[in-house]
Amino acid sequence: MLASSALIAHTTKLELVIRHVLAGLGHGIHAGRERGAGVEFSEYRAYAPGDEWRRVDWKLMARADRYFVREAERDSHVAVWLVLDATASMLEPSRAIPDLTKLQYARVMLACVAAIAQRQGDAFGLVVCSGERAHFTPAARGPRQLQRVLARLEAVEADGVLPGSDTLRASLHFSLSPSVVCVASDFLEWPSPLSDAILRLRRMRHDVRALCLQTEAEVQASFDPDLAYRDPEQGAQVFRFGRDVRAAYQKNREAHFAQMIGACRQNDLPLLAASIEQAPGDVLQRWLRKAVRA
Repeated sequence: MLASSALIAHTTKLELVIRHVLAGLGHGIHAGRERGAGVEFSEYRAYAPGDEWRRVDWKLMARADRYFVREAERDSHVAVWLVLDATASMLEPSRAIPDLTKLQYARVMLACVAAIAQRQGDAFGLVVCSGERAHFTPAARGPRQLQRVLARLEAVEADGVLPGSDTLRASLHFSLSPSVVCVASDFLEWPSPLSDAILRLRRMRHDVRALCLQTEAEVQASFDPDLAYRDPEQGAQVFRFGRDVRAAYQKNREAHFAQMIGACRQNDLPLLAASIEQAPGDVLQRWLRKAVRA
């Protein structure tokens, strides 16, 4: 079942949304997890949609009359890091779905990745870029860590611009260990401290996955010409989207994305561009396939 973007717009609880998005989704974040040697029982947790039935403890189910899944600690040094761009531009709303913004969509995508990481037994952490600062949640495993990350994502408010290169570099100290890095942004600023950071992580052989979020209006340049617009990150200048502005916008947009896609291809960094009006389950499946290229 692929939850619609309208559900994201009208539900504040991430746990409810990701339950719908992940229902029936069998895709993992990374492969290569060992079985047998090195796998030790850790704890039980309640069954959640999307869990594999072979992990259900049927004997416990017979006693408790509820489904419980066996969690295991695996010999794995791979951590999953979620990086959220929560700058002011991420407040851009959909013109087709009321009350839906790029930030809301990005939060759901990263929350789903966190839930999958927790089910795989991976450690996972969060970095939120907002108001010229990078807010860091250390990586850990287990259901409690998932609740911490979901609570942090739900509390995020978009503000200001990206942190500087030095601030961001200090927050990405996990780069010394092998990591899967999932980045959700609109990447309207490229190059930027964020783009420099993820390209550097990729050159260090980390598995970096970038998700570029847009609205259909941005893709199609279909803004209402009768309304006035202001760049939330670049001052108070107001403009209208007339024919002359539309042509310049399309030209600049094509050049911007050509530069971004070229840099990602050159560094073998998977980049998926998606509109927030698309079904989140479909976008998540494509994002988590490493073979996806811009």
